[in-house]
Amino acid sequence: MSTHLKMGGVAVLIALMLGACGGAPSPRTPSYSPPPPVGPSHPQRVQVVKEPLKVNERPRTVVHEVAPLETVWRLSKMYGVPMDDIYRANGLKPGAVIRIGQKLIIPNARYFQNVVPLYPNTCWRYIVIHHTATDIGNASLIHSNHQKRGFWNGLGYHFLIDNGSLGKGDGQIEVAPRWIKQKEGAHCKVGKMNEHGIGIALVGDFNQALPTPRQMESLARLVRELVHYYRIPPSHILGHGDVPGANTDCPGKRFPWNDLQRRLVDMK
Repeated sequence: MSTHLKMGGVAVLIALMLGACGGAPSPRTPSYSPPPPVGPSHPQRVQVVKEPLKVNERPRTVVHEVAPLETVWRLSKMYGVPMDDIYRANGLKPGAVIRIGQKLIIPNARYFQNVVPLYPNTCWRYIVIHHTATDIGNASLIHSNHQKRGFWNGLGYHFLIDNGSLGKGDGQIEVAPRWIKQKEGAHCKVGKMNEHGIGIALVGDFNQALPTPRQMESLARLVRELVHYYRIPPSHILGHGDVPGANTDCPGKRFPWNDLQRRLVDMK
């Protein structure tokens, strides 16, 4: 059974969000169609979505480990701290390049928020949800592991949602280089999903455990924004294992589709 059907009312909800018409898919027959050819980009301008994840009672200093392709500008937006303050706290000249794994002092952080850019691009027609099948992880670690597995561009997903391990926030959305550069993924070989599917992975093994509530909240918000911006139809929201030809149980047998449905309904 396909993922969007496991989610029950999610398909109907998203259809309403998009102003779609027609009946819901059959509860027994997965709906799938080949990706359309890439056409001209949407006329929308680049948008940046900001979602507060944590607000500090008072400004405090934190240490941030740099993920692939993160910049001081992005850290400034994430923590609400001027770029010059970050450079100064770390003894860096303005414009200095930061590297993956580097630990930076973020002084007087007022909050932490997810910062997600949305780029005009007509190639994105699917959302494919994954789990890392590991208890811990972050973008830097998975980037390194994927390079070792032969993924020359490293991290194969477009987005990674952390579970609070390895110094990352619970529900933190790490935006991968493939998304920032608008490159194809390396997360699902079949069905041309690498070329046309936005790969979202949650840190965790959902054959054994459940995602955290904050992970699910971040996933719901991210899915909602992507569906709205790229006009992705409900039948094109899939788990990795639901893509025809994929031989995997990813994102795990215990992945809570009903919880995702509830969260999307609450956001309507």
